[in-house]
Amino acid sequence: QVQLVESGGGLVQPGGSLRLSCAASGSIFSINAMGWYRQAPGKQRELVAVATMGGGTNYAESVKGRFTISRDVAKNTVALQMNSLKPEDTAVYYCNAKRLAVRIDYWGQGTQVTVSS
Repeated sequence: QVQLVESGGGLVQPGGSLRLSCAASGSIFSINAMGWYRQAPGKQRELVAVATMGGGTNYAESVKGRFTISRDVAKNTVALQMNSLKPEDTAVYYCNAKRLAVRIDYWGQGTQVTVSS
């Protein structure tokens, strides 16, 4: 089993910045990729960014150029630096870890990010 704990959410003004962090514990040897998803009220959960063990990254089109994902494989952590935040970024952000070979996803409990003036 893998446990994920997020931190760093909060209230920020439009144009501001926030940094989210996630720490993994448990059977961490089995994790292939880690990333971030978000879910706003009334909307589907969507991928924000993902980082593979080999260093590859992918971003949602809506956050490209504003968000940066970074993963420390040795420390079993992943972070999301969010700059130039917009009200539409408001959502609960979830840390995600994948075991690709067995198609299993692990999820954190989520951290609220609110962008409002």
